[in-house]
Amino acid sequence: MGPRAFSTDQSGGSVRVFAPASVSNLGPGFDIFGLALERPGDEVVVRAVAGTGIVSLSVTGDGGRVPTDPLRNAAALAVQGVLDRLGSDAGVAIEVRKGIPLASGLGGSAASAVAGAVAADALLGGGLDRIALLECALIGESKGSGADHADNAAPSLAGGFVLVLPGQPTRMVKLPTPPEMVVAVAHPALEVETLGARVILGETIPLAAGIRQWGNAAGLVAAFFEGDWELIARCVRDAVAEPARAGLVPGFRRVKASALAAGAVAAGLSGSGPSVFALCRGSLAAETAAAAMAEAFQLEAGVESDIVISGANAAGARILETE
Repeated sequence: MGPRAFSTDQSGGSVRVFAPASVSNLGPGFDIFGLALERPGDEVVVRAVAGTGIVSLSVTGDGGRVPTDPLRNAAALAVQGVLDRLGSDAGVAIEVRKGIPLASGLGGSAASAVAGAVAADALLGGGLDRIALLECALIGESKGSGADHADNAAPSLAGGFVLVLPGQPTRMVKLPTPPEMVVAVAHPALEVETLGARVILGETIPLAAGIRQWGNAAGLVAAFFEGDWELIARCVRDAVAEPARAGLVPGFRRVKASALAAGAVAAGLSGSGPSVFALCRGSLAAETAAAAMAEAFQLEAGVESDIVISGANAAGARILETE
């Protein structure tokens, strides 16, 4: 289907899209693994209005911190990416409704970008495939937040556990998720700025660390295919990013240890943090691990935590409403 033809003096019609938060890296999968959560998520409404291009942009739920300049906003940049790809001069108004905390390590900018791309494509009837939508979302995330990888955007778009291959052409592979898997996330009242967290990693790693990381990443893929929880526990270990970033999150080591002691199968930083995830077998184990992580953050860092207990979101981004 080609793009719907909106002239510059025509208005009417809108699409509202939800895109979920995600846990990225999952231990050894730095920049390549991501897992979509059922909640929280961001919503983006794209509406056809008179004019050309992005006519207006508003953001709510962010405390006034997300840029409303279309050249700096992840959702708006993704929408513009769709307009450019479709060769459309339609006028659109964008409303971003933030549900994912800022600087939380849960892929907030990626979710906004994904929701914007999906909404714009649906409004215009562009019929872009997932790879094209992902590439448009990455325009938004890379220019809006400085990220140049799809380990949050891909699961937010496609749902489930996703492997994103580095390099070109863009390729993502959706992997099976054990049906009894429940994710517990503790998001403390702290922030970690993504760009700063990347800078501290440097450009090289020791060969021994690389070997451990490659083995764990390959093992985790096999573990998800086999539903092998023992292998999941062994392989959700980060030899590269987490050791360097642990000091950015006060109390992290105790929080992770508390989750494992409470029955979580595996735990680690979500992205660059400060959120800490725990992979659990069943809701009861996830609730216990979440409570243990929240208590540890309070004891070690003196901060409260918001808790998320969620299954894997198999659907990814979805259209909530069209008018």
